[in-house]
Amino acid sequence: MVTAALDVISAEGPSALSLRDLARRAGVSHAAPAHHFKDRTGLLTAIAAEGYGLLAATLTEAADLKDAGVRYVRFAREHPAHFQVMFTPELLRGNDLELTTARALAGERLRDAVSAVPPEGRGTDARLAGVAAWSLAHGFATLLLSHNLDGPVGGQDPEEVFRTLSGMLFRAT
Repeated sequence: MVTAALDVISAEGPSALSLRDLARRAGVSHAAPAHHFKDRTGLLTAIAAEGYGLLAATLTEAADLKDAGVRYVRFAREHPAHFQVMFTPELLRGNDLELTTARALAGERLRDAVSAVPPEGRGTDARLAGVAAWSLAHGFATLLLSHNLDGPVGGQDPEEVFRTLSGMLFRAT
């Protein structure tokens, strides 16, 4: 079900998601998705929780803040449907325990990467540095996925472009 949902979201966006259509695609009874996820919001919440878990795992492997940003951009490129759903809160059950836990873990991993940068490289306010780092990575990933960077980035490797951009913002990362 989740795989079929991710395919639909990648191709047509979350608004095209129908539990009945997903059941048909997955070859299960039309009642099976509702039984497992309750409703469309439950399915989308499960997708977002899975996405945050995957993001946390990739950020855990980062060598430093710049690498964390590159991994964030890579995650968005490799999991565009997850990425889209994760950051559309009106589609989700915001109080879902699995979602809030996975989201908190991903945020913690980003904060860890920011905290590892010495204050002279990020400024004295680690919290604001975290917002800046997240904004840069998330904004770049979003612009990349929506093809708004096709002209400026051209045929360059987006991860290398991001490394250059993050070097402009943070020193010693």
